[in-house]
Amino acid sequence: MSIRSDVNLLGRTLGQVLKEQEGEAFFDLVERTRALVREVRAGGDDRELQAMLAGLSGEDAGNLARAFTWYFQLVNLAEEYERVRVLQGATGVRPQSLKQAVLDLKEQGLSAGEVEALLARLDLGLTFTAHPTEMRRRTIRNHLVQVAQAIPGLSAGGIDGPEAQRITAHVEAMWNTPELRRLKPTVLDEVKGGLNYITNIAQALPELQRDLRGAFREAFGRDTEATLPLSFSSWMGGDRDGNPFVTPEATREALELHRERAREVLLGGIREAFADLSQEDEGHEAYRAELQALHNAVRDGQNVDLVPRLEALSARLIADGQRRTADQLLSPLLTVARVFGQHLVSLDVREHSGQTGAAVAELLSAAGVEADYLGLPEHARLELLTRELRSRRPLWPAGEALTDTLETAIGPIREVQRAVALAGPRAFGRYVISMAESVSDVLEPLLLAREVGLAILPVPLFETLDDLTRAPQVVWELLSLPEYRAVLGDSVQEIMLGYSDSNKDAGFLAANWALHEAQRNISDVCRRAGVRWRFFHGRGTSIGRGGGPASRAILGQPAGTIDAGLRITEQGEALADKYSHPVLARRNLEQALYGLLLSAARPAGNLNPAWTDAMSRAARRSAQAYRDLVDSGDFLPFFENVTPIHEIARLNIASRPVRRPGAPTLGNLRAIPWVMSWTQNRANLPGWFGLKDGLDEIGPDLAREMYASWPFFRTVLDNAQMSLAKSDPLIFDEYLRLNDQQNHPLAVMLKAAYHDTVTLVQQIVGADLMASEPRLKESISLRNPYIDPIHRIQVELLRRSRATDGGLDEFERPLLLSIQGIAAGVRNTG
Repeated sequence: MSIRSDVNLLGRTLGQVLKEQEGEAFFDLVERTRALVREVRAGGDDRELQAMLAGLSGEDAGNLARAFTWYFQLVNLAEEYERVRVLQGATGVRPQSLKQAVLDLKEQGLSAGEVEALLARLDLGLTFTAHPTEMRRRTIRNHLVQVAQAIPGLSAGGIDGPEAQRITAHVEAMWNTPELRRLKPTVLDEVKGGLNYITNIAQALPELQRDLRGAFREAFGRDTEATLPLSFSSWMGGDRDGNPFVTPEATREALELHRERAREVLLGGIREAFADLSQEDEGHEAYRAELQALHNAVRDGQNVDLVPRLEALSARLIADGQRRTADQLLSPLLTVARVFGQHLVSLDVREHSGQTGAAVAELLSAAGVEADYLGLPEHARLELLTRELRSRRPLWPAGEALTDTLETAIGPIREVQRAVALAGPRAFGRYVISMAESVSDVLEPLLLAREVGLAILPVPLFETLDDLTRAPQVVWELLSLPEYRAVLGDSVQEIMLGYSDSNKDAGFLAANWALHEAQRNISDVCRRAGVRWRFFHGRGTSIGRGGGPASRAILGQPAGTIDAGLRITEQGEALADKYSHPVLARRNLEQALYGLLLSAARPAGNLNPAWTDAMSRAARRSAQAYRDLVDSGDFLPFFENVTPIHEIARLNIASRPVRRPGAPTLGNLRAIPWVMSWTQNRANLPGWFGLKDGLDEIGPDLAREMYASWPFFRTVLDNAQMSLAKSDPLIFDEYLRLNDQQNHPLAVMLKAAYHDTVTLVQQIVGADLMASEPRLKESISLRNPYIDPIHRIQVELLRRSRATDGGLDEFERPLLLSIQGIAAGVRNTG
């Protein structure tokens, strides 16, 4: 069967359930809505559609949104299965695979030893985060997993076959299951949601290891002991920035769950290897004895170093002439143990620099060292901090209970220290300081960690445009401190770059260029300081937050800036999109590894000065256009009128608030709801606005040259194409009708800017939007007619809700259902 036949059958299944559960009249309403929307999109009059929607009750409007939402949920499953089907049926060397990477490196002139050295120096760290969170409840996801598992059997039995009947049963159950969470998810709920995909990843890892070694044999004619340069981390349970629910207790629960899941994965792998390694030597099961000992140690929660013992067992097999057994039957367990260990994923702790500063101030004051630390200028803070770092004395009296402020700051560090003792040093990752602006911001957590006796490595997170500009100087000053270098030792210095706030601060093009230049300049600083480094990219799922295909983003990194590897956040619904099936997990991981290997192999070089000069000018002009928009006095009211931002704030999709503390402003609105608001009305403003102004500054001829020859610029424009293609002026017009905003000067300007940006981008790339990605282009065009009804229902409900006092309470449920439906249709929550 093809994807179209799968979609058709799933759609008929949904129709059957709607008829049975809601009646023929409701099914007819769905079909009539679908037909009217198609007519309007084809250029027809929309008065009949508007009148019909205006006459719906709130319950019917909510159910209508649900019906089209379920269509998208099922289409998403069909698309995922189609990807699996294509991957499983592929022959030859897959593009962007590990085999392709090794062959490409050989073609570039690298020897076998140089490729092994490259693999040894790199690490691709994928970090699970809870924002934007998966909008679907776990109960609903479980039903969808069951439907997905039944799709392969549809071709055998058709709509009356057993697999179709199983699908119908789950669709029927889903229709009668509330989609919306009654309560916000807890931090532990988020941890469990993120770890759902570990099983699929664990199945993919041995296949990737075999791919790597097979590629090496094919390219160089010999075996290799190289291992996957891959690790996994998490922020769920450790990300305290603005989230009061990430308490020390929540951190402890997350770490306990990590160990529990690691135990499950390892015990399953050990049992499988135990069953396979049945060989005897003089009547003794020579290999099973060691596996039994490892099984018992893991089962009992002992902190045992699995990898050396499994490597020794593998070496014994090879020495005994049983290489195939080692490669095929023991290697899967060894690969999983290397990546997951007993810790599963490394938990980072993240805290806002303002909070760490306040905690250090209290600590210093209580110890009688400095009564007004926060009032000191930066040079005085540094003098005080470095003096304290030269000392080993704790500042808080031993045995005395911490104050609430200090317990909040130090408690999570104490919990990761305990986890390290139980599961090894990789149980804890790094300490990330968000909104890092100065060297003192990076040093402060070192004093907090000293109070519990744990050595930590701080990671500054540079987020705003100003912070990115200052970042190279801050890193240079940090690495120039002997006291800090003593802490860092031979370890890798991580530097995190934030996409979200820089985009909200300066717009799409200026943020991308600021990140590029910060990365180039920080790399130069680390190189001059003689320090190994690794960048940590805080990417979201939407283009406005650094989203887009991971391999494309990695290949677009500035040459010479990948030293010890790369870390990337994997956020929210991206986890389901990438890891919902072992085949998809393998493909996502191999594409990311391909990008890392090829990008890391590119030597540093001087960029064409005409290009960098043009980009600097373009970024300034683009940022000015963006700031003129968001700083105008009537922008915030306009934004609140034409987006469902207030309604999004009521969604129980995350444990953290939508704003940072303080009076409501655009500045303290988190980037995720900011982007999500523009996704809902299909303007997608954060993913393209200001781009035309920047391209005008560059000029079309030079822009074409840059697009053809510069990976960074190509990545920027290709991501903009995706954002522009997912925008829809027809739908945005509907939202402009709210509060009669159609003729608002900002509305007129934004519509013209969108049209001009599309035209200019197409001229530069030499093709229609997304012409190089026909599958995605087709997916967008197929989805538009079916997502239109949900948009129109949402607009109608917003109109009613805003027309009466307490309207949001009255229409909350159908409005939230419409938000969820649109997110399913465009496959983005932020």
